[in-house]
Amino acid sequence: MNMAAQQSRIVLLACCIGAATHTAHARHLVHHLIEKYGEDFPLDVGGLNIDIEAPVTRLVCGIRPKTLKDLEDAVEWAEEQVTHCLSATHTGQEGSNIDFESKAFHAGMADQVGMEIADLAQISVYNFPKADPEAPLIELGYGIADFKKPTILVIGHNVPSSVGIIDYMTKKRLLNQVEVVGICCTAIDLTRYSTAAKIVGPISWQLRYIRSGLADLIVVDEQCIRADTLEEAQKVNVPVIASSPKNCLGLENSTDKPASELVSALVKGKVPGVLIFDPDKVGEVAVETAMAVAPKRNKFSIIPEIDEIIAAGKACTGCNECIRACPNNQPIPEAMKAAAKGDLKPFAAILEECVGCARCDSACPKDFPLHSFMVKAGEKNLWEEKFKMRAGRGAIQDVEIREVGGPIVLGEIPGVVALVGCANYPSGNKDVADIAEEFAKRRYIVLTSGCAAMSAAMTKDEDGKTIYEKYPGGFEAGGILNVGSCVSNPHIAGAAIKIASIFAKRSLRANYEEIADYIHNRVGAVGLAWGAMSQKAASIASGFWRLGIPVIVGPHGSKYRRMLLGRKDKEEDWYVYDARTGDKVYVGPAPEHLFTTAETKEEAMVMIAKLCMRPNDTTKGRSIKLTHYIDLHKRHYGVMPDDIHLFVRNKMDIPLTMKPEVLKILEEKNWTEKKIPDPTLLKRMIRKKVD
Repeated sequence: MNMAAQQSRIVLLACCIGAATHTAHARHLVHHLIEKYGEDFPLDVGGLNIDIEAPVTRLVCGIRPKTLKDLEDAVEWAEEQVTHCLSATHTGQEGSNIDFESKAFHAGMADQVGMEIADLAQISVYNFPKADPEAPLIELGYGIADFKKPTILVIGHNVPSSVGIIDYMTKKRLLNQVEVVGICCTAIDLTRYSTAAKIVGPISWQLRYIRSGLADLIVVDEQCIRADTLEEAQKVNVPVIASSPKNCLGLENSTDKPASELVSALVKGKVPGVLIFDPDKVGEVAVETAMAVAPKRNKFSIIPEIDEIIAAGKACTGCNECIRACPNNQPIPEAMKAAAKGDLKPFAAILEECVGCARCDSACPKDFPLHSFMVKAGEKNLWEEKFKMRAGRGAIQDVEIREVGGPIVLGEIPGVVALVGCANYPSGNKDVADIAEEFAKRRYIVLTSGCAAMSAAMTKDEDGKTIYEKYPGGFEAGGILNVGSCVSNPHIAGAAIKIASIFAKRSLRANYEEIADYIHNRVGAVGLAWGAMSQKAASIASGFWRLGIPVIVGPHGSKYRRMLLGRKDKEEDWYVYDARTGDKVYVGPAPEHLFTTAETKEEAMVMIAKLCMRPNDTTKGRSIKLTHYIDLHKRHYGVMPDDIHLFVRNKMDIPLTMKPEVLKILEEKNWTEKKIPDPTLLKRMIRKKVD
């Protein structure tokens, strides 16, 4: 096997792991809900506002699910496909990089089905917001909870055990006596279920919160949970409840033991944690344990005092192992030198860009808890962090698609930007909010999900408002929508699919090739996984690739080992068929890449504007898109783009205010006018018969 094939094989492995994660999540969730509510429980993700209620599943599987039972057929299909794709990575099987990449696309498509099934089920049964552009604003941040109360911290992605906590508190009338806060997608989904729950922050906040000792009990389910959660919890005397067979933490299965026995064992410290697979029992044990443990713990913390940090700074030898280990190359040695003089401001500044991995702790030969130093230094700012974000709204209404489908396809709404993925950011949370606001101001439609949805809320303007408070939550020009957790991502893909189905009247049922061709050539959508880190992020991205939607990742995304890059100077790569005549027409690199990285938020913004261009853009639409591309490029790079001539098809495409400058460039490049086709990559879509 050559290096190209091996690199593509690694990508396929990542996509298979990610797809398996979401599909297994869906399987467990659907089984639990069927067991508790019955297989005939009807699906409802938007009532009368949604006629196409499962666009991905209908497109891929040809199934229109109406009950929980119907979802099992689609889950089974996804499981089968992921197994087959994974088998191709075995030694002595596939050897072609192109075929590995084809299978990665396929795994991503299966992943979209698995995610959609999970969100369809939980929206329907738990009565989450149903395609609601006015979903309630919820609280987020380090300082949002009343920590005088017993506090339960939930971490993970599969929400039933956390729902069990809220249900038990509701039943026992304890909602005002116990605080429930969350990290990661379980937190998002729990706030979709109950406004009594609050979100601490994204995946990167786990360690700072556990070490702070503010939680009196931790409940973990599955996905994106620190592998050392139990170990870190023991340091602050916090009991842990594991609630998923995918993340057992080495604990004994105690599901069949009486709840009172488990509460007693945790309160007395006989065991560091318990493993419970019954979500309702998790709720009872968690609440009763937290209430009993809180007075004993008295919010015990291992965050060091300032004099300890000063002493550590003086003892630091400046070996630089910490900065070598830091994925973002933060100046920790310089912060230690400043700390030795009593100045903790450099540590506080580092916390703003810290991804919470604590690799610096592990690398330090003196075993200094460097991450905890940062948390202490930035403690004052943390307590002031109280933000508002919109609860996950779920699907996009059909009427919203009808209103904006035309302007998107014609280019008058310049694009749809989806901010998704993990919190492994190169320069902190603020970048996500800045990118979202930049494009909302330019009247793009901005969608968020998962950790990116949280991060987008963690910046306030001068009036103290977050972007969710400033911009509408509808699928409209200038809107910023939080669709929900990671498994809500298919609502973003589903919006593109529904544009083809509702606006263009393309057949939806099992018609993937035609719909993907339509989206790639006509729908100016781009995904940005700015903090991509996990295998799930890879599979989510590959699901968008297969629909023809480009994805940009941050600098850490290069670790996936494979990009899908176009060569804009290779003219023969950029031809489509004109569906009216059958002619092959040059359309330029629109979009230029399918998967690429950006080093800075500025580079990402320029690339987003560029990748929103499509062969089908009208002259008005292309002019609008070029305006944003040129403006962003000049603002962030100081010069005109060097490829502007590749995107101007005729002089009507040129933005009016930039015409003299652009015409000069076109003349230098010996530019000639080009035809605007009715674009397709599929010969069978040509209406005029050709040889």
